Amino acid sequence: MYAVLFADAGLSEAGISSLFAVWSLTAFLLEVPSGVWADRFSRRALLTVAPLLAGAGFTLWTLWPCYASFAAGFVLWGAGSALRSGALQALVHEELTRVGARHAYARLTGRAQALGTTAALVATALAGPLLAAGGDRAVGLTSVAVTVLTAVAALALPEPRGRGAVAAEGEAAASYAGLLREALGQARHTPGAGRRVAVVSLLAGATALDEYVPLLAQATGVRPSYVPLLVLLVTAGATAGGWLAGRGTRWTPLAPAVAAVCLAAGAAGAHPAGLTLVALAFGLLDWATTAADAALQERITDRTRATVTSLAGLGSEAGALLLFGLWALGSHWSGPGPLFALAALPLLLPVLLLWRCNIFRPSRRQ
Repeated sequence: MYAVLFADAGLSEAGISSLFAVWSLTAFLLEVPSGVWADRFSRRALLTVAPLLAGAGFTLWTLWPCYASFAAGFVLWGAGSALRSGALQALVHEELTRVGARHAYARLTGRAQALGTTAALVATALAGPLLAAGGDRAVGLTSVAVTVLTAVAALALPEPRGRGAVAAEGEAAASYAGLLREALGQARHTPGAGRRVAVVSLLAGATALDEYVPLLAQATGVRPSYVPLLVLLVTAGATAGGWLAGRGTRWTPLAPAVAAVCLAAGAAGAHPAGLTLVALAFGLLDWATTAADAALQERITDRTRATVTSLAGLGSEAGALLLFGLWALGSHWSGPGPLFALAALPLLLPVLLLWRCNIFRPSRRQ
């Protein structure tokens, strides 16, 4: 509901867009540094601090609703997102390896993502009655409480390496620059690792298109009351992709191509029924992204796992920023349908990378 809060505070659409830019730019700048911090220090600690930063931002929005507070809040939220990116994947993969369940990584992370999407839908449904009962302050304070609960949950996560291992790794990579060089070297010289980073970046970056799904639904000409239902349909498709993660991964090289066709065909027609194909496309993208991330984790080592994963996150953030810029430019000449169809073309690049690097060939690296 933050867009409603910003509008109620008197911000224009241009002002709101500038806040989104602050949010994305913060995450972009801190993506790799946060990955290095996760590899040098405690990953669990970063996952505990991350939601508290977002909570601090929500507190600013709730108590002092003005542009400066909104911008500061997005900086805090973006920093929290960056701290989480890379650290979570690294902690989960390392713990699963420790307990002998590394093969379950894709299924576990896919289902976690699906649960997160479902929780967001439930939260959105509850926000309306909460807003009606207590206004923006009730929604804001509830959001802060949820971030505190998230931090408490993070404290319950294991720390597979332990303090001794963390200290040993910090000594092995005596400096931030040393660890970053090691991660870059691993991405460049480990067979297939660089291509896997590129694939994850491209697939994850493409999912930024979901920000424009409401515009596409609106462009189909349905009544305004039906737009949320069409958005829900697409979200349900993405959720299904998360639940199916880890299954049938040998077909993943075909997924981006099929997603591109579905996205172009479903969006170009500007018909409500076409969003069924768009939903299928987003489901395939989420499914393929999880599989590609699991394949990347198999090629990298624990010492630089969070940093290398953050390199992929950096690429996806860059892709999202590029997408937002090109969309803003293209929207002067075309509607959402043709723009979605054009945005499907870059999805053919991951297909070539997936086939070339044989992404699902097992690795012997531990």
